[in-house]
Amino acid sequence: MKIEWKNYSIKDVILGLYDGPHATPKPSKSGPVFLGIKNLTDDGKIDLSEIKHIAEIDFFTWTKRVLPTENDIVFTYEATLNRYAIIPNNLRCCLGRRMALLRLDLNKVSPKFLFYYFFSFKWRQVIDQNTIVGATVNRIPINKFSSFPISLPKLIIQKLIAKVLSDLDSKIELNNKINTELEGMAKLIYEYWFVQFEFPFDFAQGKPTNETSNPQDIKPYKSSGGKMVWNAELKREIPEGWEVQELGNYATIKKGTLITEKTADTFGSVKVVSAGLGYSYYHSESNYNENTITISASGASAGYINFWREPIFACDCTTVRGKTEAETMMILGLSKMRQNYLYSQARGSAQPHAYPKDIEGLQIAIPCEGIIEKYGQLVVSGNSTISINLKQNQQLSSLRDWLLPMLMNGQVRVMERELERGKVAERDR
Repeated sequence: MKIEWKNYSIKDVILGLYDGPHATPKPSKSGPVFLGIKNLTDDGKIDLSEIKHIAEIDFFTWTKRVLPTENDIVFTYEATLNRYAIIPNNLRCCLGRRMALLRLDLNKVSPKFLFYYFFSFKWRQVIDQNTIVGATVNRIPINKFSSFPISLPKLIIQKLIAKVLSDLDSKIELNNKINTELEGMAKLIYEYWFVQFEFPFDFAQGKPTNETSNPQDIKPYKSSGGKMVWNAELKREIPEGWEVQELGNYATIKKGTLITEKTADTFGSVKVVSAGLGYSYYHSESNYNENTITISASGASAGYINFWREPIFACDCTTVRGKTEAETMMILGLSKMRQNYLYSQARGSAQPHAYPKDIEGLQIAIPCEGIIEKYGQLVVSGNSTISINLKQNQQLSSLRDWLLPMLMNGQVRVMERELERGKVAERDR
């Protein structure tokens, strides 16, 4: 079945186009969101982790022209271009500077389809052709935006195509939520066990709990009267039986392998971690397996801690690993507690460096026998699930990015069965 696509202009499928105010409201500690460029991510999400508020008393004034509502598409038209997002339900916000909004005719265009269309190569070409390069920032002429060309199939096909892509994004989002919960649980357990020293303690037996302990006898160590002793090196109390060691005597600490012209290889799938903050390109081989702690070796980020659940090629950074995955995760928590100490080890004014020998001297409290094993039983499986979800997200993202241009160009046709199913659903709606 051949799917027909027709050419339109943006103005043919919208009820209105509105740009944001060319000013900034008075700052407020609470109130609706003043939606700015930073609240839109490159992949089309609304990020409210850092927001500016507008006072309720000013909100009406700033939404006289338009009040963003569900299914509106907001986008950037100046400075940072090509950011788009769909306004979700129950988000009270007003447009910030350099932001614009499309109110769609839902009888002609699917919001999700148009959203994905804005990420297609075809649309990005339109934006590139209409970008005005300025002395300070680039912009697209908002007064001409309505005349920009688009190509659309019938509404029912738009919805089916959007569903294929949005189902992939929904699974990615679900995986991210699961990972956030698992990471939060692991952090809470670590805080409870190794900072507050409230790890499970069989108070009747006077030793760490085991599988044969009566659950009624299991108490949190410190608050149940577990003995604490003063440690001069750490200048704090730690549980009796714990010992203080330098990290270099407990973990494997190595300097990353520098890549030369002879060893360079950008055609693989293994992330090359330089400076520890992120990855710069890919290599065909890894020099570290899963679950490796990296500490940035140089530059402004020297001393910064990161954690990689996947195999990596460690370059300009220091790596830290325990003998087991549980030990590595405990060391990760202990190291993050001493993040400021690691920053302080960076030396040099022009180009600070944090060397392995500086990290080796970090003193940490090592739990008595059995505690780390018990800790691992609680957090290792969650860490493995996070790793699986991250790998799946990479695969899903690749599939979505592979499908997007073909779906938007009509190269991949929606299956006839799905089309017929969609027609029935449309009639029954």
